[in-house]
Amino acid sequence: MKVFNSFLVLIAFAILVSNCTTQNSKNVVDENNNSNITPNQQVWDDDSAPQKTISVDTSVTLDYLMGKFEPKKDGRFVLVSAEYADRAGLYLRKETYDAFLKMTAAAKKDGIKLIIKSATRNFQYQKGIWERKWTGKTKINGKDVNDITREVADKASIILEYSSMPGSSRHHWGTDFDLNAFTNSYFENGQGLKEYEWLVANASDFGFCQPYTPLGKERPKGYQEEKWHWSFLPLSKTLTEQAGLRITDKMIKGFEGDYTAQAVNVVDNYILGVNANCLH
Repeated sequence: MKVFNSFLVLIAFAILVSNCTTQNSKNVVDENNNSNITPNQQVWDDDSAPQKTISVDTSVTLDYLMGKFEPKKDGRFVLVSAEYADRAGLYLRKETYDAFLKMTAAAKKDGIKLIIKSATRNFQYQKGIWERKWTGKTKINGKDVNDITREVADKASIILEYSSMPGSSRHHWGTDFDLNAFTNSYFENGQGLKEYEWLVANASDFGFCQPYTPLGKERPKGYQEEKWHWSFLPLSKTLTEQAGLRITDKMIKGFEGDYTAQAVNVVDNYILGVNANCLH
């Protein structure tokens, strides 16, 4: 009888060990299989850090992410003073503007003047920019885009070198602005070079980063370099994550040529195709 009882104990122990091993194996699969992520979560890969899971932030609406609102009617935004803007009616998020004021005060002490040329642009504003280029009313390098190519995906890609599709622009958020000039060449010589060098050396101290650095190994996809475009990281980091998680190419619509959004992979290539320093 004692032998029989010992045999039963051994069987029970074997079953327990088997169940634990199976459960541990399942946990390993769950942790490394993205298909197990719920619809409101996304795993972001980062070679330099453990995987991190991004969840939906319900305080951020899709309308906000896609610029479908009026900044001057939104209490989170403030009007940029004429002292710091090259035209009237520019708005930024309060936090962005406060940080900019601190940065421009520091720049002034070093003989650098910073003027905002473009700030928040909602969906309708961006639609105007896009459609003027799509129809050829606004020339690209002196040419009508329709004379450059008749292939619609190529046409979209040419416009996307420097202009976002409505619904996908960082300028929707009130975190990004353009400074002093709209050409890289301005920042490569003389006073423009001094301004850019100052920004590269000091902007991060105030929370700003340059999202569109030169295309290459470090940033293989997205818009061309924009030395004039700066982003307030304390806000834009989360908004970039939310946009990448919740916006799909199919949702980018409501303007001429919107059917090309999927062909050019707008979300992956452009919304997420930014300087890695603007993602951490």
